[in-house]
Amino acid sequence: MTWIIGHLLAACIGISLGLIGGGGSVLALPILVYVMGIPPKSAIAMTLVIVGTVSLLGVIPHWRAKNVNFKTALIFGSATMVGAFVGAKIATLPVVTETFQMTLFAIMMLVAAVFMIRRSSKPVAADDTLAFYPPPVCKYCWLWLITEGLAVGVLTGLVGVGGGFAIVPALVLLGNVPMKQAIGTSLLIIVFNSVAGFLGYLGHVSLDWNLMLSFIVAASIGTIFGAYLAEFVPANRLQKSFGYFLLAVAALVLVQNHQRPQSSRVENHSTARIIQRHSRV
Repeated sequence: MTWIIGHLLAACIGISLGLIGGGGSVLALPILVYVMGIPPKSAIAMTLVIVGTVSLLGVIPHWRAKNVNFKTALIFGSATMVGAFVGAKIATLPVVTETFQMTLFAIMMLVAAVFMIRRSSKPVAADDTLAFYPPPVCKYCWLWLITEGLAVGVLTGLVGVGGGFAIVPALVLLGNVPMKQAIGTSLLIIVFNSVAGFLGYLGHVSLDWNLMLSFIVAASIGTIFGAYLAEFVPANRLQKSFGYFLLAVAALVLVQNHQRPQSSRVENHSTARIIQRHSRV
């Protein structure tokens, strides 16, 4: 039953990627950790493989619809790749605990949720796909685009967040990319992120390749369905409901993360008492 539930949820990862160009990693990591029981560091590396592969498949229909800006993807993606590799290397250091990573992940989910909810509250005309974004904040924004790419990449490496929720608005605001192109382009950039981040983790964590493959298949099916729905469902209609869903998941992660250290302290205290008893004997 756990296997079935996990893979049904994996299909939702693909639907999210196909519909709004992001949200895959913020769903994949909690599913792997809390449903499938994978340790957080391994789950982050596996998330990068799953989301990266599914995003690559999701690029295809957007590319056919001419909604992928390769020049922007190369500029922004190069920066995110550097950041993702550095972030992954930092995450493999002993001082970076799994509790810290999951807490940071939950905080990023809260930020993404608030952003989606606030954006969806703005009225949108039926024929205006960019109305819920403000106009570009500057005329020449490539430097800011690269800077944000580095920051998004570091977060990808640290907590496995692909950055779709941050990439899409960055492309619209700083790259002056139309909304539909921003969604398609964000998927290609997520691929770049995932490859670089995974290379940073490779050799430092254990990986369940069979589970990754089955999750990729389930999420790929969801991506195809999501990309199809994107032609008929305005993205802004999904923002508020998805944002509230992220709030709920972030709260769950924070609660679970708060309980884990407490349970670890109890176990360590019990172990210490047993050792003391044996030493007295």
